[in-house]
Amino acid sequence: MMKDIFNSYSNLIYLIIGIFCGSLLGLFAPSTIPFIKPLGDIFLNLLFVSIIPLLFFAIASSVANLTKDSAMGKTILLMSIVFIVTIVLVSLLTIFGLYLFPIPSITVDQSVSEIKQALLNDNSNWGEKIVSFLTVAEFKDLLSREHMLAFVIFSFLIGIAAQRTNSKSVAVFKEFLNGGNEVMQSFLIILMKAAPIGLGAYFGYQVYDIGPQLFDVYAYPLGFYYLFGIVFFFIGFTFYTFVAYGSTGTKRFWKHNIVPSITALSTCSSLATLPANLKAAQNIGIPSNIATIVIPLGNTLYKNGSAISSIVKIYVAFEICGWNFYTWETIILALAITLAVSVVAGGIPNGGYVGEMLMISIYGLPDYAIPAVLIIGTLVDPLATVLNATGDTVAAMLTARFSGRKLNSSEMS
Repeated sequence: MMKDIFNSYSNLIYLIIGIFCGSLLGLFAPSTIPFIKPLGDIFLNLLFVSIIPLLFFAIASSVANLTKDSAMGKTILLMSIVFIVTIVLVSLLTIFGLYLFPIPSITVDQSVSEIKQALLNDNSNWGEKIVSFLTVAEFKDLLSREHMLAFVIFSFLIGIAAQRTNSKSVAVFKEFLNGGNEVMQSFLIILMKAAPIGLGAYFGYQVYDIGPQLFDVYAYPLGFYYLFGIVFFFIGFTFYTFVAYGSTGTKRFWKHNIVPSITALSTCSSLATLPANLKAAQNIGIPSNIATIVIPLGNTLYKNGSAISSIVKIYVAFEICGWNFYTWETIILALAITLAVSVVAGGIPNGGYVGEMLMISIYGLPDYAIPAVLIIGTLVDPLATVLNATGDTVAAMLTARFSGRKLNSSEMS
């Protein structure tokens, strides 16, 4: 049992060890920093260059393999509405929570101040910004992480074109997309083995450059995330299940959500929790033709924990850079990024890093802020997994309710 738990959390444990060792070097052996910082730079560069092919194959293959079934149309439409509305709602609640309990600002270096000033001097209007976010003028520009949102849209369109084309030769192209997706997933898993060294080295550089106050950058957001996440887990999910089926739905949900919650916490994997979620849905009485659609798709596309994490990471990055988070433009983009993180990164191993790269690209975050975004995303993973995985059952209950379906009268034990 302990061995299984260690295997589930080994990446997190190794990352913490790497961060700890890097911090010690930054504090007590600053002369070593010029030698270890290149390790962090190499890791980040490898991560950056892997993102473009990873996104293309993941998105295009997923869309290309969708099947056409009109009987599922209504369920999928309602499910999509539930996913979007609840993700936006939890994101807005997170923003409001951060407004009430702000994270203290820290001093930034000159390079970050220069970037901030350059952005402040950007006089482009909304129309020009939308065009630059969504499109590029040349194909070669799609391959730059500076235009990642345009690349995501392009990948979706390629997948849709492959899905809609009816010919034997298209099967070969779909196999190419599927094979490329599997290869890039394996590549990312291999690359993330180096995360403790790469991020540990970069963290050591940050401790050396900023000083001990850097730890506040992590302590406050982590404390906020876990406190807010636990409150949302109990109060938010109770509210949703009550909206779905009143007190009966709430009682059934919490009675049968224990095993999925423990599974998610012990495995740190939404996918590993999927069987327990399907069994819980059956026990709760959710109609099987809805549960078997919403829960598997939600496992990939619906991430409450990742939504909270996305907002917290954007907020922290803005604090590090000394930028104002509370502008309409920033908040609207934050909501859009959060939805994209939930949909795009959900089915990819270490997919949170893909979402973080999307955030970094759209906001133009300096390299200085990147390690904080990556590290926070990893350290909140246990609770994020619980929220991500068990939220799928909640979404299935809401979808069933809005479909006009009732819970099966005989609850299973």
